[in-house]
Amino acid sequence: MTPSGQLLPLTRPPPPPTAPPVLSSRRSRCLPPARAHARGSPPPLWRAHRLHDRFLHPTPQFRAPARAPRPPTPPGVSAAGGGEAQAAAVAEFVTSERVKVAAMLGLALALCNADRVVMSVAIVPLSQAYGWTPSFAGVVQSSFLWGYLMSPIIGGALVDYYGGKRVMAYGVALWSLATFLSPWAAGRSIWLFLFTRVLLGIAEGVALPSMNNMVLRWFPHTERSSAVGIAMAGFQLGNTIGLLLSPIIMSRTGIFGPFVIFGLFGFLWVLVWIPAISGTPGEHAQISAYELEYITKDQKLVKPQIGSAKTKKVPPFSKLLSKWPTWALISANAMHSWGYFVILSWMPVYFKTIYHVNLRDAAWFSALPWVMMAVLGYVAGLVSDMLIRNGTNITLTRKIMQSIGFLGPGIALLGLNAAKSPIIASAWLTVAVGLKSFGHSGFLVNLQEIAPQYAGVLHGMSNTAGTFAAILGTVGAGFFVDRMGSFRGFLILTSLLYFSSALFWDIFATGERVDFDGTG
Repeated sequence: MTPSGQLLPLTRPPPPPTAPPVLSSRRSRCLPPARAHARGSPPPLWRAHRLHDRFLHPTPQFRAPARAPRPPTPPGVSAAGGGEAQAAAVAEFVTSERVKVAAMLGLALALCNADRVVMSVAIVPLSQAYGWTPSFAGVVQSSFLWGYLMSPIIGGALVDYYGGKRVMAYGVALWSLATFLSPWAAGRSIWLFLFTRVLLGIAEGVALPSMNNMVLRWFPHTERSSAVGIAMAGFQLGNTIGLLLSPIIMSRTGIFGPFVIFGLFGFLWVLVWIPAISGTPGEHAQISAYELEYITKDQKLVKPQIGSAKTKKVPPFSKLLSKWPTWALISANAMHSWGYFVILSWMPVYFKTIYHVNLRDAAWFSALPWVMMAVLGYVAGLVSDMLIRNGTNITLTRKIMQSIGFLGPGIALLGLNAAKSPIIASAWLTVAVGLKSFGHSGFLVNLQEIAPQYAGVLHGMSNTAGTFAAILGTVGAGFFVDRMGSFRGFLILTSLLYFSSALFWDIFATGERVDFDGTG
């Protein structure tokens, strides 16, 4: 046999009868059998030259640009049948364990927001029952943010240390306890009641970092936007549940009925979450080998090692803050929170003061946009994942999604400012809030991409900035209206902030992993 790397001679002895074929499994361009040379005779000279030239001048292989990995064909389905394989892939996704994780995260975030906004409905009857002044009612409303301001960074560090499953379980149990005890606390002392609201804020500060951690561990990068879309759809539907169901429950059970019911649902969620969900796919007892391979084939998941030197290391805050992509995330979260809390807090009052709509109708006008945000948030996740699977650069995808999430609301708020009727205004508000959800496939997913090992801390840092912006925007809107006598100027200011934040994001954001440890 010719040694490896040696050129083939022009002629060669006939191969032994048991020798394997010289050519590879590639289809041979042989002559018809009637004209083919005998097996035992040497190959024709022209064919030997062709073999010789093939080794001397190998044909260069064209390599297509790298694309994001596509989901493997589910077991039992032929890869050739495109439609059948696509249907099987969709069925596998819907029934997979990772979708159950996303659904449970969505339920947790729905409870998170429902427990938060129930005070917006209860504040009027509570003020009447306890004789609170409007200014003190504002203090009660803001007490949630006092706790929420303290916990995101600490909660993010705990998520990076212990993992999202454990921290989310403790967080839901704690905020459900605070909600459940609110009626008892209000009957004992106003300070005790304020403490339960602060405790609610502290516990809910771990919700979004825990969600991000679970999505990072349970979903490949081509499905993370969809997973975040499912989870955040629950977050937005929590607004609708809290705003619309709380008055109905109060009319049948009293002022504190929603606090008790929502608290009990939180305890029930924890009882399901602990045995049904695992921290990583590899720890799940019922996950299929196919799904486990699909999730982990393009990522290296490391189970938190409690007590190890690596996990005990303090996050490098100075290095995190020294990179422009970090400031792009902080700026995006701050602008997102500014617009979110201004709309959530002031739009019912806006409809009442500008269009003289009664408060009940104003609540309905203000609730509709959150439903649209839940729907479009999931659609945005699907579009984002589709772009990445089709080869679009991750950085470009995140910039497209976030640009829509900022430019869309900025333009829509200008339309809201010019609306002449409450119906037209509600339509513009729905567009603004709906397009705002595209940011969930921008900055919210980007946290996992630039620093997966510090995603929880980064989320906490940006969330703290977002809470400051929420307080500033919510309080600033009230002062602006007192001084200027109208919301219209404040809406123009918010639009300009949206446009400038979109520009800052498009310049400094990236979808690539950033070296925060100084190892590269």
